Amino acid sequence: MALDTKEIEKEIQEQYMEDDNYRPWIVGFSGGKDSTMLLQLVWTAIASLPEIYYKRHIYVVCNNTLVENPKIVEYTDKILLKIEKAALVQNIPLTIHKTIPRLEDTFWVNLLGKGYPAPNNLFRWCTERLKISPTTKFIVNKINEEGEAIILLGTRSDESSTRAKSIKKHEVKGRRLSKHMTLPNAHVYSPIKNVLIKDLWTYLQQVPSPWGANNKELVTLYQNANSGDCPLVIDTSTSSCGNSRFGCWVCTVVNRDKSLEALVANGEEWMIPLMELRDYLVNTRDLESVREVRRRNGQQIEGVLGPYKPHFRAEFLEKLLVAQREIQAEQSDISLINYQELVAIQVTWYRDNIFSFNVADIYNRVNGTNIEIETNDKVLEEKTLLKEICKENPKDFELLNDLLALQKTRTILMNNRGLQTDLENKLENHIQNHL
Repeated sequence: MALDTKEIEKEIQEQYMEDDNYRPWIVGFSGGKDSTMLLQLVWTAIASLPEIYYKRHIYVVCNNTLVENPKIVEYTDKILLKIEKAALVQNIPLTIHKTIPRLEDTFWVNLLGKGYPAPNNLFRWCTERLKISPTTKFIVNKINEEGEAIILLGTRSDESSTRAKSIKKHEVKGRRLSKHMTLPNAHVYSPIKNVLIKDLWTYLQQVPSPWGANNKELVTLYQNANSGDCPLVIDTSTSSCGNSRFGCWVCTVVNRDKSLEALVANGEEWMIPLMELRDYLVNTRDLESVREVRRRNGQQIEGVLGPYKPHFRAEFLEKLLVAQREIQAEQSDISLINYQELVAIQVTWYRDNIFSFNVADIYNRVNGTNIEIETNDKVLEEKTLLKEICKENPKDFELLNDLLALQKTRTILMNNRGLQTDLENKLENHIQNHL
C-alpha cells in the first residue's frame, strides 16, 4: 500500500490543534533523512492551517557533539539557516535551537584532558555527555518554563528490530502520545513511526522542501557515504549510532567507520586524516603501554586499565593539531578542537599534576605560533610558584609533585590509612636516589 502522507499531515494537524494548554513541540532534527521527512510533514501540516491556530510554538533542536562528521555539519548548518529564514518569511511559529556539550563534557576534554580511553561498548561514556545531556537540558528548561512539552522524533519501526521493539514498548494503544521514560511532564510523538524506508526516500525525492532546500543534495550525501544517520538521542532507549551511521568521526564503538571510508572513496580525500586518527584510537585503546594501572579515582582493579598516560594524551593532541592544520589547508572553516577545549585540557593537566607537557608548547610547535594558554587557575598559580622556588633543584619539584599526587589519591579514596608510611617511603627513596 502506497504511503499516504496526507493522512500523516492530517493527524499532525489534529494533534497540533488539541486544546491541551498548548504544550510546546520540540522537534528533534539531525539533518538526516528521518528528521528531514518529519520536519517537512510538520511544516506542511502547520502551514496549511489558518494562522489563528498558531498558539503552540515549535522548537527545532539540533545537537552538535563538536566531533560530528564535518560534511554533515556543513550540510546541516546550511539547512538550518534556510529553515530559520523561511520560517520568518512564511510566519511559521518555529525557531531553531542548537545544543552542544558543556565544555567539561566535550570529547577532547575527557579523552585528552582527563585521559578517558576511547569509548567502546563496555565504556560508552560519550553518548550521555555529548548527546543526551545537552538536549535533555534544553527540554527540561522548556518544561520548567511551560509546565509540559511534547517531543517529536523521527524514529521509525522499519529502522531496526530494536527500534521497533522500543516504539511498541512505549506506545499506548489508541493514543498518539506516549510518556517519556525519564523526563517528567514530557510526552513523545512519532508521526512517521510506520513509514518504510522505500517510501521515505520516495517522499524526499518527490516532495519539494518547504524551506527551499534541495533534497537531492541529501540523497547524494547518503549515496556517497552509503550510510544511515544518527537520530537525536534523548535517552538510553534511543539507540546511538550503529554500524551504518552518520555520526561522530571519532566513534570507536564501531570497528570501522564505513560512512567515512565511503566519503573518502567518493572524492573527499581531505578527510583521510580523520580516518587515520580514529583508527589510531581504536588500535591503541587497550595497550598497557599507554594506560595507567589505576583509575582516576585512585582505585586499582586487576585486569582493568585506567586513563591514558600523560605522554599519550600529549602525543595524540599533537597528532590532532597536525591533522587540523592539514585539513584547514583545504577546508579553512573546519576546526577539530577549539581554543576553549585547549584551555580546559591544560587546566585538567595541571590539576592531575601533569607538568611535563604543556598545551601551548604543543600547539606552537605544530603551528609555528607563539600563543599562550590563559587558564586563570589557582592550581596553576600555586604550581608555578612551587616550580620557581625549586628551579635550582628540579628534582625537588618532582618530589613535591609526587607527594601531592599521593595525598590527592588517598583523599579521593577517603582512606588516609598508611598515608604517612607511603609519604615516608617516597621521601626515603628520593633521598637514596639522589645521594
